[in-house]
Amino acid sequence: MNAMRVWLAAGLLMLGGWARAQTESADADWRYRIQPGDTLITLTEAWLAPPKGWRDLQKLNRVPDPLRLKPGSTLRMPVGWLRREASVAEAVFVKGEVSRQRGTAAEALAAGATLLSGDRIKTGAQASASLRFADGSRLLIPPESEVTLEQLLVLGRGAIPAVRLNLAKGGVDNRVVPNAQRVPLYELRTPHVNLGVRGTEFRVQTAGGASRMQVLSGAVHADGLGPDVAGGQGLLAEGSARSVAPLLPAPDLAALPRTAERLPLSLGWQVSPAGAVAWRAQLYAKGDFDRLLLDARVAQPVAAWAEARELPDGDYTLRLRGIDARGQEGAAADADIHLQARPEPPFIQSPAEGAVSYNGGMALAWSRNTAAPRVRLQIARDAGFKDLALQPPPLDAASDDVKLPDGVYHWRIASVEASGRAGPFGDVQSFEIKPPPPAPPPAEPQVDGDQLKLRWRADPGVTRYELEWAKSEAFEGADVQRFATDKPELAMPKPSAGKYFLRARAFNAAGAASPWGQTQMIEQPYPRWIWLLPLLAIPLL
Repeated sequence: MNAMRVWLAAGLLMLGGWARAQTESADADWRYRIQPGDTLITLTEAWLAPPKGWRDLQKLNRVPDPLRLKPGSTLRMPVGWLRREASVAEAVFVKGEVSRQRGTAAEALAAGATLLSGDRIKTGAQASASLRFADGSRLLIPPESEVTLEQLLVLGRGAIPAVRLNLAKGGVDNRVVPNAQRVPLYELRTPHVNLGVRGTEFRVQTAGGASRMQVLSGAVHADGLGPDVAGGQGLLAEGSARSVAPLLPAPDLAALPRTAERLPLSLGWQVSPAGAVAWRAQLYAKGDFDRLLLDARVAQPVAAWAEARELPDGDYTLRLRGIDARGQEGAAADADIHLQARPEPPFIQSPAEGAVSYNGGMALAWSRNTAAPRVRLQIARDAGFKDLALQPPPLDAASDDVKLPDGVYHWRIASVEASGRAGPFGDVQSFEIKPPPPAPPPAEPQVDGDQLKLRWRADPGVTRYELEWAKSEAFEGADVQRFATDKPELAMPKPSAGKYFLRARAFNAAGAASPWGQTQMIEQPYPRWIWLLPLLAIPLL
């Protein structure tokens, strides 16, 4: 019961504040500058709504003669006395899933559509809409927001606009044209605070149990708060509580690259200003802050948008604001960004990053962009591609075998359209060409009992050896034997008498093989008793 009383009291307090704001607006005076030929009767017919008449104007302004007014002087007309007519708003920009609900019917909102009092606008993820009111004031509705146009009116013959909005969810950015009447005819209502505006630029967000407002220029009146909230200040409204504090200064975008060549789009900046715990990043059509294309609230100083693939190459403006610990978005910094990401570079297939070749060259392979099948290849001795080692004309193939001196190289590729226009380079890869390990020196044979032992000089970097033994100098045929060892020596069964051929090669830790060393010939002598066989045959002759 106590909780219900608290809620009831809070509700009555808010309703009372809203009623006071309405009464203040109605009782506020509009000052009309008298033109030649004006009379109280003609002004009443042009401006006032019944039952107010010229005698009410005469009494309020203490005019002695209703038919004789002094041109150039001013006449007070309470806003509540002015004739009211329905007005409309126009959707000047729509992106993504934006709906308009009118009564019980809902439909997609399109640019150029006319909006009436009572229309409710909802924006989805990465969707936005910009509205223009009768006096040129603008309303930007960012993603994930819900706004109702509660009142769209024009007052009197001069069509003075009177706008009242209700923000139920998300946020709005407002640019209100100043009016000479100096009365709040642009009103914005949230679940936590009601705002009256005479002409200013300000932002409002509502979420959870609080609403936040940031005034960029001019001033905004908030119910429950005495003085207006001035430019450079932010208002936090939680229940009936109101607090005002300075906004953060604009972030520093000096280090932000002005050209983006990668998709998905990723833009990073240095951590600033002091006190920022998060950032609001928005991408607009260049210089056009009615056309919000991408929006993100990020906890780190980088905004990455996969949705940027939908954007054509061209010029855009990044608007960035720091967010303080109270959730208030500060002053904005703007930077123009040129998107040049197409044609997109091919995918690299081989070699792997940091690959090493020992054969004096490297085989490169990549995919092909079907919209731009040719490839621009650059190979450099430095990561900055100042010292180019190879830059052939655009290639029509999906691979290339390059021959280069020993060394470390960096390479990158870009797609080239049929017109010759090249896109940005892809990520830089590196490879190294090294000399192969040295071939083993000639082996020194030694017969030891029933074994033939071979030894040779060890070379640095060699981890294993491979030897071939054959009766043919061409090392062909079924009699070729292969031996492997990780030491510069080998013991093998002593061969029978005859002539044999031997060659060896070395391998390093990466498995690269040296060329075969020079072929060595080994003669295994026949036993001496074989030479006595002819003498044993003499007695038989």
